[in-house]
Amino acid sequence: MEAHIAEWLNLLVRWIHFIVGVAWIGASFYFNWLENHLNRQAPQEKGIDGNLWAVHGGGFYHLKKFENGPDKLPEVLHWFKWEAYMTWVSGLTLLCIVYYYNAQAMMIDPSVSDISTITSVLIGIGSLVVSWVVYDQLCKSSLKQKPEVLGLLIFAFLAVLAFLLTLVLSPRAAYIHVGAAIGTIMAANVFFVIIPSQKELVKALSEGRVPDPSFGENGLLRSRHNNYLTLPVLFIMISNHYPSTYGNQYNWLVLIAVSAVGVLARHYFNIRHLRKAIWMLPTAMFGFILIVMATMPAKQKALEASDKVTTAQIMPIINQRCASCHSAKPTQPGFAAPPAGLAYDNPIDLENNADKVNTQVMQKIMPLGNLTQMTDEEREQVSLWYRSLEK
Repeated sequence: MEAHIAEWLNLLVRWIHFIVGVAWIGASFYFNWLENHLNRQAPQEKGIDGNLWAVHGGGFYHLKKFENGPDKLPEVLHWFKWEAYMTWVSGLTLLCIVYYYNAQAMMIDPSVSDISTITSVLIGIGSLVVSWVVYDQLCKSSLKQKPEVLGLLIFAFLAVLAFLLTLVLSPRAAYIHVGAAIGTIMAANVFFVIIPSQKELVKALSEGRVPDPSFGENGLLRSRHNNYLTLPVLFIMISNHYPSTYGNQYNWLVLIAVSAVGVLARHYFNIRHLRKAIWMLPTAMFGFILIVMATMPAKQKALEASDKVTTAQIMPIINQRCASCHSAKPTQPGFAAPPAGLAYDNPIDLENNADKVNTQVMQKIMPLGNLTQMTDEEREQVSLWYRSLEK
């Protein structure tokens, strides 16, 4: 009953997180597109910085951007903030349900670091707090006058964070906490900087005075950072479905490399209205191909007949080490159904998923936290079995 409720709670929170995340990112992408496509050519109405005509859903829209603001504030003014707040709150809740509630399996990998569950959770929470403090202080320093240098330092900090977390947490937990740290930075930017700068603008207009320009400058800087961090955090959100990323020997480097590809692609869409930079997209794709090639497993020699392992021979290992989770009726606490719907009670089902089994076992991703204490010798037997199936 507890596992069943936990599974549905996981689904509900994940669904909410997905919905509000789409709303937040969608609004961010839209306003970035809008800013880049405003018609700023003369003549313009007095006080108007640019305008845009659009058609959508069977209707025409005419949008205008003011240079400073309207002479009189409208009675109804829409703010875009709750999407960011709810994305962070639902994400933190999901982190607690999936990772902290089942920390022994999800947060700890004895082959990485033999720490307690409490320590792993404290490290996870601490990484979020430290990330925001370091990032915020960097943005408040004189480096904000050198945005390119500041951006490189922020990227370098996230690379160090990824490296350090992979030394103490399980690979999946390390990845998701880098993503959570980025998400915390983005949401905190909205809460502590972007919205206050907008409130200052509204207050100044209502009082008939010129707004403090520092608020707008700081808000714009943080907004740009959020824009560039979007694709890396989206990659991390889906990476747990792809063990070749977080399960790689140099998983932190894979994370940083793919994030760099995402940042380059985002940069192209940010500047393409200013100058021709089509080379950025092929470069990003080429970089992605290099990552694929660099993470490709080494080709192994064909097995001798005496080395081959049959499915019947491997089933006792699967039953002992994997079936507690990957069974039609899991016995591992916290699982109401087999993860990803993969049950290995039947040898045919095991063979049909041989690629996934071999990849996750050999990269020591499974069993989760090695709770069933699969040995290196047993992992080698799984590898021999997989290679024995190859035609």
